[in-house]
Amino acid sequence: MTTGELVVPPRPRNRIRNTLVVAAFVAFTIATCIPAIGGIELDVASIVRNWRNGADKMLQLVQPNFEFLPRTWAPMLETLQMALVGAVGAAIVSIPLTLWAARPTNPNSFTRYLVRTIVNINRAVPDLVFATVLVAMVGVGALPGVITLFLFNIGIIVKLVSEAIDSADHGYMEAGRAAGGTQLKINRVTALPQSWPLFANQWLYSLELNVRISAILGIVGAGGIGRLLDERRAFYAYADVSVIILEILVVVILIEILSNLLRRRLV
Repeated sequence: MTTGELVVPPRPRNRIRNTLVVAAFVAFTIATCIPAIGGIELDVASIVRNWRNGADKMLQLVQPNFEFLPRTWAPMLETLQMALVGAVGAAIVSIPLTLWAARPTNPNSFTRYLVRTIVNINRAVPDLVFATVLVAMVGVGALPGVITLFLFNIGIIVKLVSEAIDSADHGYMEAGRAAGGTQLKINRVTALPQSWPLFANQWLYSLELNVRISAILGIVGAGGIGRLLDERRAFYAYADVSVIILEILVVVILIEILSNLLRRRLV
Protein backbone atom coordinates (compact mmCIF):
# COMPACT_ATOMS: atom_id res chain seq x y z
CA MET A 1 0.00 0.00 0.00
CA THR A 2 1.43 3.39 -1.00
CA THR A 3 1.66 6.27 1.45
CA GLY A 4 -1.48 8.41 1.55
CA GLU A 5 -3.70 5.82 -0.13
CA LEU A 6 -7.21 5.80 1.27
CA VAL A 7 -8.60 2.42 2.25
CA VAL A 8 -12.35 2.03 2.59
CA PRO A 9 -13.15 -0.16 5.58
CA PRO A 10 -15.40 -3.16 4.96
CA ARG A 11 -19.08 -2.55 5.41
CA PRO A 12 -20.15 -3.74 8.85
CA ARG A 13 -22.47 -6.71 8.83
CA ASN A 14 -24.91 -7.63 11.49
CA ARG A 15 -25.94 -11.15 10.57
CA ILE A 16 -27.80 -11.73 13.83
CA ARG A 17 -29.99 -8.68 13.31
CA ASN A 18 -30.65 -9.57 9.66
CA THR A 19 -31.53 -13.14 10.60
CA LEU A 20 -33.95 -11.96 13.28
CA VAL A 21 -35.63 -9.55 10.84
CA VAL A 22 -36.09 -12.28 8.23
CA ALA A 23 -37.35 -14.72 10.86
CA ALA A 24 -39.83 -12.18 12.19
CA PHE A 25 -41.09 -11.45 8.66
CA VAL A 26 -41.54 -15.16 7.91
CA ALA A 27 -43.29 -15.76 11.25
CA PHE A 28 -45.65 -12.84 10.65
CA THR A 29 -46.45 -14.13 7.17
CA ILE A 30 -47.24 -17.59 8.51
CA ALA A 31 -49.36 -16.10 11.31
CA THR A 32 -51.53 -14.25 8.79
CA CYS A 33 -52.49 -17.65 7.35
CA ILE A 34 -53.76 -19.11 10.65
CA PRO A 35 -57.52 -18.49 11.04
CA ALA A 36 -57.45 -19.34 14.75
CA ILE A 37 -55.56 -16.12 15.54
CA GLY A 38 -57.38 -13.89 13.08
CA GLY A 39 -55.48 -14.74 9.93
CA ILE A 40 -56.87 -15.58 6.51
CA GLU A 41 -57.97 -19.11 5.74
CA LEU A 42 -55.48 -20.39 3.19
CA ASP A 43 -56.79 -23.84 2.31
CA VAL A 44 -53.78 -25.40 0.61
CA ALA A 45 -55.25 -28.88 1.09
CA SER A 46 -58.25 -27.91 -1.05
CA ILE A 47 -55.94 -26.78 -3.82
CA VAL A 48 -54.12 -30.11 -3.69
CA ARG A 49 -57.40 -32.09 -3.73
CA ASN A 50 -58.90 -30.14 -6.63
CA TRP A 51 -55.82 -29.66 -8.78
CA ARG A 52 -57.43 -31.70 -11.56
CA ASN A 53 -60.15 -29.04 -12.00
CA GLY A 54 -57.51 -26.42 -12.60
CA ALA A 55 -55.62 -28.71 -14.97
CA ASP A 56 -58.80 -29.29 -17.00
CA LYS A 57 -59.46 -25.55 -17.27
CA MET A 58 -55.88 -24.87 -18.33
CA LEU A 59 -56.17 -27.61 -20.96
CA GLN A 60 -59.25 -25.89 -22.38
CA LEU A 61 -57.55 -22.47 -22.32
CA VAL A 62 -54.62 -23.72 -24.42
CA GLN A 63 -57.09 -24.72 -27.16
CA PRO A 64 -58.38 -21.32 -28.36
CA ASN A 65 -61.37 -21.19 -30.69
CA PHE A 66 -60.17 -18.77 -33.37
CA GLU A 67 -63.52 -18.99 -35.17
CA PHE A 68 -64.85 -16.85 -32.33
CA LEU A 69 -62.35 -14.08 -33.07
CA PRO A 70 -64.55 -11.95 -35.44
CA ARG A 71 -67.13 -11.56 -32.68
CA THR A 72 -64.50 -9.92 -30.44
CA TRP A 73 -63.57 -7.11 -32.83
CA ALA A 74 -66.45 -4.75 -32.01
CA PRO A 75 -66.05 -5.11 -28.19
CA MET A 76 -62.28 -4.66 -28.51
CA LEU A 77 -62.81 -1.50 -30.57
CA GLU A 78 -65.14 -0.23 -27.85
CA THR A 79 -62.44 -0.99 -25.26
CA LEU A 80 -59.86 1.00 -27.23
CA GLN A 81 -62.30 3.89 -27.60
CA MET A 82 -62.99 3.87 -23.86
CA ALA A 83 -59.25 3.83 -23.11
CA LEU A 84 -58.53 6.71 -25.49
CA VAL A 85 -61.42 8.94 -24.39
CA GLY A 86 -60.63 8.40 -20.71
CA ALA A 87 -56.92 9.16 -21.26
CA VAL A 88 -57.55 12.30 -23.35
CA GLY A 89 -60.11 13.67 -20.89
CA ALA A 90 -57.78 13.05 -17.97
CA ALA A 91 -54.88 14.65 -19.86
CA ILE A 92 -56.81 17.89 -20.28
CA VAL A 93 -58.12 18.10 -16.71
CA SER A 94 -54.86 16.96 -15.11
CA ILE A 95 -52.92 20.05 -16.22
CA PRO A 96 -54.58 22.62 -13.90
CA LEU A 97 -55.07 20.08 -11.11
CA THR A 98 -51.38 19.15 -11.16
CA LEU A 99 -50.29 22.79 -11.04
CA TRP A 100 -52.64 23.38 -8.10
CA ALA A 101 -51.32 20.29 -6.28
CA ALA A 102 -47.60 21.14 -6.55
CA ARG A 103 -45.96 23.50 -4.06
CA PRO A 104 -43.77 25.46 -6.54
CA THR A 105 -46.73 26.19 -8.84
CA ASN A 106 -49.25 26.87 -6.07
CA PRO A 107 -47.94 28.67 -2.97
CA ASN A 108 -51.45 28.79 -1.47
CA SER A 109 -51.46 26.05 1.18
CA PHE A 110 -55.25 25.81 1.48
CA THR A 111 -56.01 25.16 -2.20
CA ARG A 112 -52.95 22.93 -2.56
CA TYR A 113 -53.95 20.65 0.31
CA LEU A 114 -57.57 20.68 -0.83
CA VAL A 115 -56.61 19.42 -4.29
CA ARG A 116 -54.22 16.86 -2.84
CA THR A 117 -56.88 15.58 -0.45
CA ILE A 118 -59.42 15.17 -3.24
CA VAL A 119 -56.86 13.38 -5.41
CA ASN A 120 -55.85 11.06 -2.56
CA ILE A 121 -59.49 10.19 -1.88
CA ASN A 122 -59.94 9.49 -5.57
CA ARG A 123 -56.87 7.22 -5.60
CA ALA A 124 -58.07 5.37 -2.49
CA VAL A 125 -61.24 4.16 -4.23
CA PRO A 126 -60.60 1.03 -6.37
CA ASP A 127 -61.54 1.34 -10.03
CA LEU A 128 -63.95 -1.61 -9.79
CA VAL A 129 -65.84 0.21 -7.04
CA PHE A 130 -66.14 3.29 -9.26
CA ALA A 131 -67.35 1.13 -12.14
CA THR A 132 -69.88 -0.78 -10.02
CA VAL A 133 -71.40 2.43 -8.61
CA LEU A 134 -71.46 4.15 -12.00
CA VAL A 135 -73.10 1.15 -13.67
CA ALA A 136 -75.84 1.34 -11.04
CA MET A 137 -76.18 5.10 -11.64
CA VAL A 138 -76.04 5.42 -15.45
CA GLY A 139 -76.64 1.85 -16.59
CA VAL A 140 -74.67 -0.82 -18.39
CA GLY A 141 -72.46 0.33 -21.25
CA ALA A 142 -69.33 2.22 -22.16
CA LEU A 143 -70.17 5.46 -20.30
CA PRO A 144 -69.46 4.18 -16.75
CA GLY A 145 -66.24 2.64 -18.06
CA VAL A 146 -65.08 5.93 -19.58
CA ILE A 147 -65.86 7.87 -16.39
CA THR A 148 -64.06 5.26 -14.29
CA LEU A 149 -60.96 5.41 -16.48
CA PHE A 150 -61.05 9.21 -16.38
CA LEU A 151 -61.13 9.25 -12.57
CA PHE A 152 -58.45 6.56 -12.35
CA ASN A 153 -56.13 8.47 -14.70
CA ILE A 154 -56.62 11.75 -12.85
CA GLY A 155 -55.41 10.20 -9.62
CA ILE A 156 -52.27 8.73 -11.21
CA ILE A 157 -51.26 11.71 -13.34
CA VAL A 158 -51.80 14.42 -10.73
CA LYS A 159 -50.09 12.42 -7.99
CA LEU A 160 -46.96 11.47 -9.96
CA VAL A 161 -46.44 14.68 -11.92
CA SER A 162 -47.05 17.00 -8.95
CA GLU A 163 -44.51 15.06 -6.86
CA ALA A 164 -42.00 15.27 -9.72
CA ILE A 165 -42.51 19.04 -9.89
CA ASP A 166 -42.05 19.30 -6.11
CA SER A 167 -38.71 17.49 -6.25
CA ALA A 168 -37.30 19.38 -9.26
CA ASP A 169 -35.07 22.45 -9.25
CA HIS A 170 -37.09 25.67 -9.68
CA GLY A 171 -34.51 28.37 -10.17
CA TYR A 172 -36.28 29.51 -13.32
CA MET A 173 -39.45 30.18 -11.32
CA GLU A 174 -37.52 32.25 -8.80
CA ALA A 175 -36.19 34.31 -11.70
CA GLY A 176 -39.75 34.85 -12.90
CA ARG A 177 -40.86 36.07 -9.48
CA ALA A 178 -37.84 38.38 -9.28
CA ALA A 179 -38.90 39.86 -12.61
CA GLY A 180 -42.32 40.69 -11.15
CA GLY A 181 -44.35 37.94 -12.86
CA THR A 182 -47.59 36.68 -11.38
CA GLN A 183 -47.93 33.02 -10.42
CA LEU A 184 -50.23 32.39 -13.39
CA LYS A 185 -47.72 33.84 -15.85
CA ILE A 186 -44.82 32.02 -14.20
CA ASN A 187 -46.68 28.71 -14.46
CA ARG A 188 -47.60 29.31 -18.10
CA VAL A 189 -44.21 30.58 -19.27
CA THR A 190 -41.79 28.55 -17.14
CA ALA A 191 -43.41 25.66 -15.23
CA LEU A 192 -45.52 24.20 -18.03
CA PRO A 193 -42.75 24.06 -20.67
CA GLN A 194 -40.49 22.33 -18.15
CA SER A 195 -43.26 19.88 -17.18
CA TRP A 196 -44.47 18.81 -20.64
CA PRO A 197 -42.15 15.75 -20.76
CA LEU A 198 -43.47 14.65 -17.35
CA PHE A 199 -47.06 15.05 -18.48
CA ALA A 200 -46.45 13.26 -21.78
CA ASN A 201 -44.83 10.30 -20.03
CA GLN A 202 -47.73 9.87 -17.62
CA TRP A 203 -50.38 10.39 -20.31
CA LEU A 204 -48.91 7.58 -22.39
CA TYR A 205 -48.60 5.39 -19.30
CA SER A 206 -52.28 6.00 -18.47
CA LEU A 207 -53.29 4.98 -21.99
CA GLU A 208 -51.42 1.69 -21.54
CA LEU A 209 -53.12 1.07 -18.21
CA ASN A 210 -56.56 1.93 -19.59
CA VAL A 211 -56.54 -0.94 -22.08
CA ARG A 212 -55.75 -3.43 -19.32
CA ILE A 213 -58.21 -1.96 -16.84
CA SER A 214 -61.09 -1.52 -19.30
CA ALA A 215 -60.95 -5.25 -20.00
CA ILE A 216 -61.60 -5.85 -16.29
CA LEU A 217 -64.26 -3.14 -15.94
CA GLY A 218 -66.44 -4.91 -18.49
CA ILE A 219 -66.92 -7.73 -16.02
CA VAL A 220 -69.11 -5.45 -13.87
CA GLY A 221 -71.03 -4.17 -16.91
CA ALA A 222 -68.88 -1.20 -17.92
CA GLY A 223 -68.72 -2.22 -21.58
CA GLY A 224 -65.87 -3.29 -23.80
CA ILE A 225 -64.19 -6.63 -24.28
CA GLY A 226 -64.46 -7.42 -20.58
CA ARG A 227 -68.22 -7.74 -20.84
CA LEU A 228 -67.85 -10.35 -23.59
CA LEU A 229 -65.14 -12.08 -21.55
CA ASP A 230 -67.47 -12.37 -18.57
CA GLU A 231 -70.28 -13.63 -20.77
CA ARG A 232 -68.22 -16.45 -22.27
CA ARG A 233 -66.78 -17.34 -18.87
CA ALA A 234 -70.31 -17.64 -17.46
CA PHE A 235 -71.11 -20.18 -20.20
CA TYR A 236 -67.89 -22.07 -19.45
CA ALA A 237 -66.71 -21.44 -23.02
CA TYR A 238 -63.06 -21.44 -22.09
CA ALA A 239 -61.91 -21.83 -25.71
CA ASP A 240 -63.58 -18.48 -26.46
CA VAL A 241 -62.15 -17.00 -23.28
CA SER A 242 -58.69 -18.06 -24.42
CA VAL A 243 -59.12 -16.18 -27.72
CA ILE A 244 -60.20 -13.02 -25.86
CA ILE A 245 -57.21 -13.25 -23.51
CA LEU A 246 -54.81 -13.67 -26.43
CA GLU A 247 -56.37 -10.71 -28.22
CA ILE A 248 -56.05 -8.49 -25.13
CA LEU A 249 -52.42 -9.57 -24.77
CA VAL A 250 -51.61 -8.70 -28.39
CA VAL A 251 -53.36 -5.33 -28.22
CA VAL A 252 -51.63 -4.40 -24.96
CA ILE A 253 -48.21 -5.29 -26.39
CA LEU A 254 -48.86 -3.26 -29.56
CA ILE A 255 -49.99 -0.23 -27.57
CA GLU A 256 -46.97 -0.50 -25.29
CA ILE A 257 -44.64 -0.60 -28.32
CA LEU A 258 -46.40 2.41 -29.85
CA SER A 259 -46.32 4.38 -26.61
CA ASN A 260 -42.59 3.65 -26.17
CA LEU A 261 -41.91 4.99 -29.66
CA LEU A 262 -43.93 8.13 -28.92
CA ARG A 263 -42.24 8.51 -25.54
CA ARG A 264 -38.80 8.54 -27.16
CA ARG A 265 -39.90 11.36 -29.42
CA LEU A 266 -41.78 13.42 -26.84
CA VAL A 267 -39.82 12.93 -23.62
